[in-house]
Amino acid sequence: MIDPKKIEQLARQVHESMPKGIREFGDDVEKKIRQTLQAQLSRLDLVNREEFDVQTQVLLRTREKLAILEQRVSALESRAGNSGSSVIKTEDIQ
Repeated sequence: MIDPKKIEQLARQVHESMPKGIREFGDDVEKKIRQTLQAQLSRLDLVNREEFDVQTQVLLRTREKLAILEQRVSALESRAGNSGSSVIKTEDIQ
């Protein structure tokens, strides 16, 4: 989820950029802006940076493991090919 402090900061920036006459409505306008931002941003399927970084690391480890497994399968296939036995190809296993 999006950090509430960031939404508050964004709402404050929007509020400060408004013309002075509108800004004089004060907290009500800022509060309404904050609520609108929160509602619109929550409709988006966003993740925070920390969660994104964690998932990136998980993906990298998974790719590394996949590469190792592909090498092992290839080595097993070549050994099986040298011994004359039938080989099951990875494309056949799905």
